[in-house]
Amino acid sequence: MRCDYFDAAACRSCALMGQSYDEQLAGKERHCRHLLLEHPGIAWLPPVRSREEGFRNKSKMVVGGTAAAPVVGILDATGRTVDLRACGLHTPAIRTALPHLADFVTRAGLTPYDVAARRGELKYLLVTESPDGELMVRFVLRSQEPVARIRKHLPALLALLPHLRVASVNLQPEHKAVLEGEREILLTAEGALRMRLDDVVLHLRPQSFFQTNTDVARAVYAQARAWVDELAPRSLWDLYCGVGGFALTCATGRAGEQRDVVGIETSVEAIASAEQSRADADLERVRFEAGDATAFALASTRPPDLVVVNPPRRGIGPELAGWLEASPVRHVVYSSCNAESLARDLRAMPSLAPVRARVLDMFPQTTHYEVVTLLERVSDAGATVRA
Repeated sequence: MRCDYFDAAACRSCALMGQSYDEQLAGKERHCRHLLLEHPGIAWLPPVRSREEGFRNKSKMVVGGTAAAPVVGILDATGRTVDLRACGLHTPAIRTALPHLADFVTRAGLTPYDVAARRGELKYLLVTESPDGELMVRFVLRSQEPVARIRKHLPALLALLPHLRVASVNLQPEHKAVLEGEREILLTAEGALRMRLDDVVLHLRPQSFFQTNTDVARAVYAQARAWVDELAPRSLWDLYCGVGGFALTCATGRAGEQRDVVGIETSVEAIASAEQSRADADLERVRFEAGDATAFALASTRPPDLVVVNPPRRGIGPELAGWLEASPVRHVVYSSCNAESLARDLRAMPSLAPVRARVLDMFPQTTHYEVVTLLERVSDAGATVRA
């Protein structure tokens, strides 16, 4: 992939830009294998490739400049906003939408927030595309003052972007490096973006999280489901469940039988999204709770047959790793966006051996990737315990 922004040194976010994609993917798998080198019994599946460009389904753009001439992009090292509205990583639909959104800033008189001067209103434009090509747009504002103008001009934006389904304002009044605030003001009749992944439909509300690369996210869920179907557990937990991707994907077995599934996530909005998806799918044996994954596990009296964990970059941490190590859980599917924290967590769970692993390239042009591993309980004799 070639990038004019990278060549002009306007943006260096993509550290691997200019390196061939085969080299990028091989380097990521080599890095992951090295970090898990102390587990020689792993069967490595072929890595999952991504499109090199046009894969990023969400855009998180800083807004600078003026209302008359907005700059939509990122902040450089000096605090200057660099316009990246034509970034090649974004999906074509997002690239099409960004110029219209920049024009909307002018039309609605949205003064970009000046970080140095601590004045202005519009901080970020957040855009997400669903697998069906529908869009969600969020305006992150310092105060509620511009909301009336956004509502007034929104019909014109909807006419220009007919696939725009969800629009909202997020209020982030504080002067600090926080992307969004707690309060969300919905501007459209629809309040969630439908994320269709094969036979599962997830609902993404404005403050919910979904993976950046839709195709690779689909592959992550499919890999987890294949392992779960093979093991056929009767009960399953999805810890750090987000909008319920693993829980909903793995809720039904190959013969159509439902499993007892619990999903745990701290985000109330994400749990609301997951519950909406569960209700639409009529999965009576699935339930979701808003709460801390570690606290939920420590307080439980009936551990499941299998646990799926999909933690943030810091990993699951020593407490949850210790609980899993001491528990009767026979299998764990660990999906990680940081192989270093995965390796650290595995050291804290010596009785759960990683037996299969797969690198999935969620973030081409960067050093980041996803790795999903299957862990099996090791018996006293050193053999893994099959379901």
